[in-house]
Order: sequence, then structure tokens, then C-alpha cells
Amino acid sequence: VQLQASGGGLVQVGGSLRLSCLASTRGFKIRGMGWSRQAPGKRRELVAEVDNDGLLHYVDAVKGRATLSRDDAKNTVYLQMHSLKPEDTAVYYCKAVIETELGSRSDYWGQGTEVTVSS
Repeated sequence: VQLQASGGGLVQVGGSLRLSCLASTRGFKIRGMGWSRQAPGKRRELVAEVDNDGLLHYVDAVKGRATLSRDDAKNTVYLQMHSLKPEDTAVYYCKAVIETELGSRSDYWGQGTEVTVSS
């Protein structure tokens, strides 16, 4: 299983961005996808995720500013954010919950894409 994240970069305060994450699963089922982030000197935190039933969850810090969407045909999840703030600066990691043929589930993480919000 490989997760390829893209879309990070330098953005001005108040700007917007879209992160993409492509999952290569070799036929395993994806039961959920999402994004977490880790700011310098801080613990990794969940930003947004969608489960297999399509239920969305957002951390309070991004509610109203972020939209998570999933394209199952492309095995891709997108995180659209607007009204960016300096505190959104972090490395963003894509996550996928993968179910094997035996029914067990494991979390897989992408390599991370850096987002810097600058004034």
C-alpha cells in the first residue's frame, strides 16, 4: 500500500489550497481516508477524515474552513482549505484505513506534504 500526497506549499494568510492523496492499494479495500498534520514542536493531530459510510469528521480548528472529499474511482482523497491561518502551518499526512482479504484493518500513512501559511 502506498499513499502519494501532493498539493502543499507556501500560501498567504487568507489563501486556500487543495491537498490530494492517491492510494495504491493492490486491490485491498479502503475503509477510510483522511488527513492529519503535525506543526513544529507539536503532536500530530487529526484534521479531517471520512469513514467507509461516508461520515465526515473535522477537528474544531478547521471546521467551516475545510472540506474533505473522496473519489473512490480514483482512490483519492482531497482536502480543500480556505481562509488559511498561520497556525495551519504544518506537515500534512494522508492516512488510509486498509482492510485485507482476512478482514483485518491497518492504518497506512503517506510521506507528508508541507504547508506554510505566511503573512
